[in-house]
Amino acid sequence: MRYKQSVYRTFALISQVGISILVPVLLCTFLGTWLEEKISFPVFIPLVIIGVLAGCRNAWYLVRHANEDPEDKKK
Repeated sequence: MRYKQSVYRTFALISQVGISILVPVLLCTFLGTWLEEKISFPVFIPLVIIGVLAGCRNAWYLVRHANEDPEDKKK
């Protein structure tokens, strides 16, 4: 039973990492496209770069804290 919990936990972590990278990139892409249409100023590429950096930061934070045991924080 312990093995199944480990597999599910790993699958959940991989899914969370993917979502935490994808969401900022997509939000910044849509925002960049919308702003270029509204103000006619090239902001698409900088916003995509910001989205990628934000997604990488989110993934780094998530993976870094994934192995911490919640019981260690209580002490």
